[in-house]
Amino acid sequence: MSPSIHPTIHPVVRRQTIADALRRTAIRLPTKTGIVCGDTQWTYAEFDALVTRLAAGLAQMGVAEGDRVAVLARNSHGFAALRFALARRGAVMVPINFMLKAEEVAYILRHAGAQTLATDSGLAELARAAAALDTQVKQFIWLPSEDPSQPVAGMHNFDTLAASQAPLPDVHLKSDALAQIVYTSGTESTPKGAMLTHDAVLWQYVSCVVDAAIAQDDMALHALPLYHCAQLDVFFGPAIYVGSTNVITSKPVPDNLLALIEKFKITSFFAPPTVWIALLRSPLFEPAKLDSLAKGYYGASIMPVEVLKELAARLPKVRLWNLYGQTEIAPLATLLGPEDQLRKPGSCGKAVLNVETRVVNDQMQDVAPGGEVGEIVHRSPHLMLGYFHDDERTRASFEGDWFHSGDLATIDEEGYITVVDRKKDMIKTGGENVASREVEEMIYRMAAVSEVAVIGLPDPKWVEAVTAVIVVKAGQTLSEEEVIRYCNIHMATFKSPKRVVFTDTLPKNPSGKLLKRDLRQRYAA
Repeated sequence: MSPSIHPTIHPVVRRQTIADALRRTAIRLPTKTGIVCGDTQWTYAEFDALVTRLAAGLAQMGVAEGDRVAVLARNSHGFAALRFALARRGAVMVPINFMLKAEEVAYILRHAGAQTLATDSGLAELARAAAALDTQVKQFIWLPSEDPSQPVAGMHNFDTLAASQAPLPDVHLKSDALAQIVYTSGTESTPKGAMLTHDAVLWQYVSCVVDAAIAQDDMALHALPLYHCAQLDVFFGPAIYVGSTNVITSKPVPDNLLALIEKFKITSFFAPPTVWIALLRSPLFEPAKLDSLAKGYYGASIMPVEVLKELAARLPKVRLWNLYGQTEIAPLATLLGPEDQLRKPGSCGKAVLNVETRVVNDQMQDVAPGGEVGEIVHRSPHLMLGYFHDDERTRASFEGDWFHSGDLATIDEEGYITVVDRKKDMIKTGGENVASREVEEMIYRMAAVSEVAVIGLPDPKWVEAVTAVIVVKAGQTLSEEEVIRYCNIHMATFKSPKRVVFTDTLPKNPSGKLLKRDLRQRYAA
């Protein structure tokens, strides 16, 4: 019989949640600057106290334990505070990509059952339009932005909530309670909500701290969207956990990033390859002004080898890490460290501290090292509980008692993994995931389209450019401009094709399966 906690010991004594991690940092480092965003600066003590008041304010407006609260906002100190306040209240955060269209946002709101939606001035119109599309949203929270902004009428004011003097109600939260539902496109036309617990996210923090060398003395710049699990949980959360100083910005463009790195003597920075490439190409790029930068991180796409070489030559002091994973694993799974960047170019490395990773064939046997292709599968305490309200896709993802990533890869004799294809035709463009089927279904709505296949092709800016290969119906005409314009109107622009190719036929095997690999080879040149 397994021992259980003694009945005289309250569970809160042993509890570790995302909000507890912040509190402990504030106790250790009360006077250290924790948050910098625009004109706002908070020490860890100030940040922690504000989070408690904000959590109490959320309770006063009716947010209860277990409630799903959606967040549609750009990076800001308000977003950062709300993230931890929701955890302290025991509510479940549902971050939403602000590049989605109203109907796409509405689907997530409906599926998650969110009754509260937090947004900022710049996205308030989108938030209201989405909420009006048959969702359960009953109330809004206005969040301040990096630049000065005015509160939105009819929304609960962040500043008022954060000034609450009401006591925070007791929260009966356990470490294995649900912390967030993060929606990922996957390959289907409807997003999936990955359910992540507090302890899953925290185990992932530990892996990040140990293997990605996130440290208390870091001056970290957080510029990629916090709605995305990579910036939120691989970098921002672990940095709060250890006590780094965190500079938050909503503008990941070269002139702003280069200025912030120089001004705050940034030592640690994460971005997808597209942003690193943009920095290198900027006329403002001066290595001498980036002398403080010591740690560089990239992920979401493979960094071109020539770009790695250029980074090493122009920023020789910067050590680089490549991080790979999926939303469902909170999201870090494997890592390629600085010592292997040029020795193993293109590899996503090996499993991190709290992850076990294999590359297997269809019989769940390990593939032979050196070139045999298989699927990446994981076991880890980082992993999600499953997909929210989606038993079928949950079962499929955990078939054989391993989590199936959907990514195809090889593994070499030293155990280094290299992703070679996406089993379910995911395209990663500019750091964002795009499901090819979703784009195909949109293009099929056009009357002149007979057949379409959407693929990702190498691109100097996007790393992978969404490309539509179309067969037009006999007697009809269609232009590239018409296709792109139609998609931009009806879906997020990052999902829309950057290129359209017209052809007479699409390659298929004898059973009628579309051969997308043939298309990639044909049009990659």
